[in-house]
Amino acid sequence: MEFDLQTITSFITLHLFTWYGLAIAAGLIYATIGKIKKEMFIRKHGCKEAYVFPDGGPFGLILAYILQKYKSNGEILDFALGLYEKYGRKSTFTAYLFGVRVVVSGEPENMKAVLATQFNDFSLGSRHAHFKPLLGDGIFTLDNEGWKESRQLLRPQFAREQISHVKTLEPHVQVLAEHIRKHKGQTFDLQELFFRLTVDASTEFLFGESVHSLYDESIGRECDPEVAGFAEAFNSAQVALGVRTYLQVAYFLYNPPSFWKNTKTVHKFAKMFVNKALSLTPEELEERTKSHGYTFLYELAKQTRDPKVLQDQLLNIMVAGRDTTAGLLSFAFFELAKHQDVWNKLKEEIYQHFGSGEDSRVEDITFESMKQCTYLKWVLNEVLRMYPSVPVNFRVANKDTTLPIGGGPDGNSPVYIGKGTTFAYSPYMTQRIDKFYGKDAQEFKPERWESSPKLGWAYLPFNGGPRICLGQQFALTEASYVIVRLAQMFPNLVSKYDGPEPCRKLIHLTMCLKDGLEVQMS
Repeated sequence: MEFDLQTITSFITLHLFTWYGLAIAAGLIYATIGKIKKEMFIRKHGCKEAYVFPDGGPFGLILAYILQKYKSNGEILDFALGLYEKYGRKSTFTAYLFGVRVVVSGEPENMKAVLATQFNDFSLGSRHAHFKPLLGDGIFTLDNEGWKESRQLLRPQFAREQISHVKTLEPHVQVLAEHIRKHKGQTFDLQELFFRLTVDASTEFLFGESVHSLYDESIGRECDPEVAGFAEAFNSAQVALGVRTYLQVAYFLYNPPSFWKNTKTVHKFAKMFVNKALSLTPEELEERTKSHGYTFLYELAKQTRDPKVLQDQLLNIMVAGRDTTAGLLSFAFFELAKHQDVWNKLKEEIYQHFGSGEDSRVEDITFESMKQCTYLKWVLNEVLRMYPSVPVNFRVANKDTTLPIGGGPDGNSPVYIGKGTTFAYSPYMTQRIDKFYGKDAQEFKPERWESSPKLGWAYLPFNGGPRICLGQQFALTEASYVIVRLAQMFPNLVSKYDGPEPCRKLIHLTMCLKDGLEVQMS
């Protein structure tokens, strides 16, 4: 049988239209079934929609622009807190970001559900892709079995006997003191020094050797240029990770050459220490521990000989251990310098326990003795309330599920969370809401902790549930020690801050002061 060209063309066209029609019909049927299943789920659980953010624009592109603008200005957290006031004090609302539904909530019950009681309904989403170039497969980037294995590997490293070794901090604090003295009571940026201090302390704890980033010619100490390059690359790479995180599913849009260059520098530096540890036999590792004391890397090398596991976990812990403590110290001195009554009361307690000036009893400052400093504990609690180290966090639903509260006009109904929905929660917002902390929630007031308020999930500076921070006691101990020693050596603390109120915050993975910490100390 012969067919002319027109017949063949008509035959193909007819079949193409038929297949296209079938595909469209199948898509419509699939969408209809999905919508029916969603409606049945919503009715079954009594869900109602949370307040919908009205100014996001198509696919949430306007909202994405707004968020990036406020983030770059250091105002994104207070912008979010302002929305709470603007839209009828609603602490749960829905928005779209690059077409992805995002449910934002400051309700403690919702955070408890996502982080604990419904833990298995949520994952880190695309965080692994955001962080992988720098942090690889570590405790902060992995989900499921990978995360469980990481936590099991790392948990023993934060045992009480390790975090109690505060004496290793003293040499670094002495170098910090040299920098403070060189300014002779004039104004300087203390936050910049805190970040150098914590990278020095972190690298000694993690690698067994400090990078001594506080060393420079201004205090007559020689600095290693390669070390300075590592610290700078580490900082810049983390800023890039922060940008990628806030872009969420569109993270791939931010991939500048500088990010990869900095990542390469960081990895080269970490590999050097990892290879040094792996060159030792198990017997040599044990001998080194006896002679040099505890080192995170060498203890980890007793558990695994995989160089990638060692490198990735080291960098994961360094991000947490270094930046969170530097931010905590910076915000603490920011508020202490502005509140002389608090500073004087804190000094009085410190001097009573450990002396001051030339009469300082440094040998008495231990993990146990610092726990007896009640007012110091209140100060740190209040700093972490107002300035939690990780002010915003995210989870992604891996199945259709719900939030217990936040839906409907009164905000008391469950909220539908479809598979793939991003849940964003902000300890910064929650910990400044007056219904949890009273009318003075925006005030720095350590005395509020005197009554030991039962806040539950309304106070979440170290996250909660199975992924609660392993190193929280380590960070608190380090920060406490530095505060005690600086109060002993420099009793006069004056704020020279002249910026906006509230202060602007720089956020990448953690939070610090965008405009630095201008003070005078003597």
